[in-house]
Amino acid sequence: MDDATAAVRELEIQIRAPQDTQEMRFGVDLQKQVWGYSEIDTVPDQIFIVARESGGQVLFAFDQDQPIGFALAFAAIHSGTIYLHSHMVGVLPGYQNRGVGRLLKLAQRDDAIARGINLIEWTFDPLQLRNAHFNLVRLGAVVRRYIANCYGRTSSPLHAGLPTDRLVAEWWIESTRVEDILSGKRNVPPSNGVRVSLPSTIREICGSGIQEAEKIQMRVRKEFEQHFAQGRAAVGFEFDEKHGCYLLESYED
Repeated sequence: MDDATAAVRELEIQIRAPQDTQEMRFGVDLQKQVWGYSEIDTVPDQIFIVARESGGQVLFAFDQDQPIGFALAFAAIHSGTIYLHSHMVGVLPGYQNRGVGRLLKLAQRDDAIARGINLIEWTFDPLQLRNAHFNLVRLGAVVRRYIANCYGRTSSPLHAGLPTDRLVAEWWIESTRVEDILSGKRNVPPSNGVRVSLPSTIREICGSGIQEAEKIQMRVRKEFEQHFAQGRAAVGFEFDEKHGCYLLESYED
């Protein structure tokens, strides 16, 4: 049992769908606490209701009766393939890095499989190295698409005033890759792949100098776009003292 799993069991976290429209409002309050959004950037409770009623997902994590995290996903379609777009997964700061986010993702997976859905996608900031490691290494997602300034510049301190560039994670939830990783088998990084590297201090750079941060962001954007155009996908992630590195290799469905 890893530390995060042990922490979750100690907390006795419950993951469930909201019981009524009143509970949908928990998602609005959690956004403000997790990301510091202003009213204009906060997804209202009506959208949570629409997502649930139109085939998406709304799930909350509770510590006893206290809502501490949530997942919001929409029903989506690409070229005839039905999938879920996981728009938001957020956990209160005091509960982060304790396995709650992983529980929410696994609950999303269980619900999708029960409904015959094999793909969940979401976007994430390529400059958020912990998220990259979680998505690629802990969950087994792959990345083949880069969206420049996906949401425009927002009010969230987390975005540091930068363009909201996003990578698109593809989580093929019943694939051998995902099942192996979730069962604890080690994902061996490609030996003949290429790397996209960022300084390990990128979050500090974002907080202290937007010009330097945006320069790094533009360089990373260009590298990803070139590799994706050549048929590569990000399939792994590594840390060392100075860098976080996305690992890319040739990839086909």
